[in-house]
This record gives sequence, structure tokens and C-alpha cells, in this order.
Amino acid sequence: MNRIVFIFLIVAGLSCTDKESPENMILQNETPENNQEPGNTEIYYLALGDSYTIGESVAQNERFPVQLEEQLKNEGFAIQPVKIIARTGWTTDELANAIKSETLKNAYNVVTLLIGVNNQYRGRSADEYRTQFKELLQTAIALAGYDAKNVIVISIPDYGVTPFGETRNPDQIAKEIDQFNSINQQETQRLNARYVNITGISREAKNDQTLVASDGLHPSAEMYRRWVEKILPEAKAILEKQK
Repeated sequence: MNRIVFIFLIVAGLSCTDKESPENMILQNETPENNQEPGNTEIYYLALGDSYTIGESVAQNERFPVQLEEQLKNEGFAIQPVKIIARTGWTTDELANAIKSETLKNAYNVVTLLIGVNNQYRGRSADEYRTQFKELLQTAIALAGYDAKNVIVISIPDYGVTPFGETRNPDQIAKEIDQFNSINQQETQRLNARYVNITGISREAKNDQTLVASDGLHPSAEMYRRWVEKILPEAKAILEKQK
């Protein structure tokens, strides 16, 4: 009788050990539910800036971030509606404060940053701009999953060529815009983010008023379209490497 019980216990023990063996644990973890290949992942885009990002004086679908979103959709990317943090008149510190008050995702696939024209317009110093822009760029990189190559910095356009700017010393405006752009380009390159220079396009408005919105100051939808032509290749490169 004791011998029969002993044999039964041995068999039961072997059965239990077999179920918990590493081989069986691996097989159990390799079910289709646990090992499905990711599908067409949703893409999230965050646009940071001021009036040029919020698209003052143009329709919502004509803003450059929305035009960029549409172009990326046309390229087959499953991009979600762009999240825009921008307001007309914002300086670097005002944008930084606004970001802190937002509820944001841990990481965005693409982040664009265009800021500084109001620092120049209000007569803020270049040194202050450098300090605050560096902090904003670091924030943008953090929001882009701590990958600087997922961030696109866009140069400040020259509003001195617009009807509004022509009454406010356009030569001085151009000189100061170039100085601020030199700073944001240097800091962008230092942190290995991407940089797109659209300032030359903005200066085409001097001889082409179709590039200026009805307010005589901000870009028209057509100018934004030209910006997107330059930004799109960088955005595509970012998303292609994330596939």
C-alpha cells in the first residue's frame, strides 16, 4: 500500500514539474495574443510656437502644422490631429510657461518649434533669447522621446518685408531677425536637432503680396504651403526611421 502511494506521489510530482518547466513557460508566453506584431502605429505631432504656428489670419486648415499633417497623411502615415501650443504674441518665456500648464503625452513622434519673433519685436536681448531658446529646445527634445532628431526647429520669418513691417525700419528688423536665427540655428546644431530655414521664403513677400495674409503682417496660406514643402522631407525622415 505504501509502495503504491509512493509511486503515485512521484508521478504527480513529475507532472507538476513538467508544467512549470522553462520550455512550457516559453510556449505559454508565445501565444498569438502576446506576440502580435505591432500594426500601423498612430503618430502624434506637437507644434510649439506663436502666431506663425497658430496661423493668425488664416483658416484652421491653412495653418502650417495642419498643412504638414495633411501632407503626411497623403504620404501614408497614420498621423493624429496635431496638438498645437501657440498663441499670437508669445515670447520664449510665455511659451515655456504655457507648456508647463498643458497635459501632454509622454512622447510625440514629431515636434516642431518656431519661436522668437516677439522677443525681437519687444526689444528683448539676444542673450536672453539664447538662454530661453535653449531651455525650450531641451523641453521639445524631452517631449520628442528624448531624441533630438525627432525635433524640427524652424527659423523666424522676416516680417520687415510685410506692409506692417515696412513702416517699422525693415532693415533693422532684418538684421535682428538674422541675429536671432543665428542663435537658434547654433543651439539646434549643438543639440543635434533638425533645422529648416524658411526665412528666405518669407522675404519673397517683399515682391509678392499673395504671400501675406489679409492683416498685412502674417503669412498667407500659400506662404505656409511653401514652408511645408521644406519641412515635409525632414518630418518624413523622422517617421521613416521610427517604422
